Amino acid sequence: MTVDDAAWLAERFEEHRPRLRAVAYRMLGSLPDADDAVQDAWLRVSRAGAEDVENLGGWLTTIVGRVCLNMLRSRNQRREEPFDVLLPDPIVTTDPTVLPDEEAVLADSVSLALLVLLNTLTPAERLAFVLHDMFGLPFEEIGSLVDRSPAAARQLASRARRRVQGAEIERGDTDLGEQRRVVDAFFRAARGGDVDALVAVLAPDVVLRSDFGGHQVPVPPVVQGAEAVAGQARLGAFPGAVLVPVLVGGRAGMLIRSGDRPVALMGFTVSSGRIAEIDAIADPARVRQLVAHLA
Repeated sequence: MTVDDAAWLAERFEEHRPRLRAVAYRMLGSLPDADDAVQDAWLRVSRAGAEDVENLGGWLTTIVGRVCLNMLRSRNQRREEPFDVLLPDPIVTTDPTVLPDEEAVLADSVSLALLVLLNTLTPAERLAFVLHDMFGLPFEEIGSLVDRSPAAARQLASRARRRVQGAEIERGDTDLGEQRRVVDAFFRAARGGDVDALVAVLAPDVVLRSDFGGHQVPVPPVVQGAEAVAGQARLGAFPGAVLVPVLVGGRAGMLIRSGDRPVALMGFTVSSGRIAEIDAIADPARVRQLVAHLA
């Protein structure tokens, strides 16, 4: 490959990088892992060259897909014990109107709840669903990635699709002002220890998922029901904490700081004026990484 060819390929790759990162993010549910996958894909592409490639975008997508599939399989092999909750990395922003193009691609049409569900699929199912249903890759190419026929790849995507549709993911209200009003009411009640006010702002079957990053804590990772979630919120009333309104996956959320240190990140799904889901990341090191770009 000549110098000019290498420069052309690097330029084309950068043009496709936002989409490739979006593919990797949906496959892996981790922003650092997605960046690693895209970088690994670039190393492979730069060594192979693309002189005879007709559909460069599709070819790059299959390479990223293969890298992500290997990472998912390796991740599953390393997991010695089952985990209760592992929340994916949400996109954290402060203003939806000023999203950089790359973050807009990442956040488009994907919720944290969907990423949680994708974590329950097998690596091959996740690959087939993400590449076909989200990015339109044909089953002929997907089948070659998982060493199966196109028909078998179609079945993988179909099984994953049934899981996603059967889960009835809560889409929530789209009015950010209404979301923020409800979330602010939640924190006022939590700080005041007002159980009745907390229950009033929570849906009867509300779910609280907490990811503690592997730390042992005397708190259940999943709590369901308004009274149970209100009890947890009242116990964690954030004394002395600084609450910073943010958007978590495009929805109203809250960054919780202790002094200058980010310690927790909470995303909310508000439906019909009540909180239907709460996703809390309570691993300070991970939270710092997720919000570093806001500093």
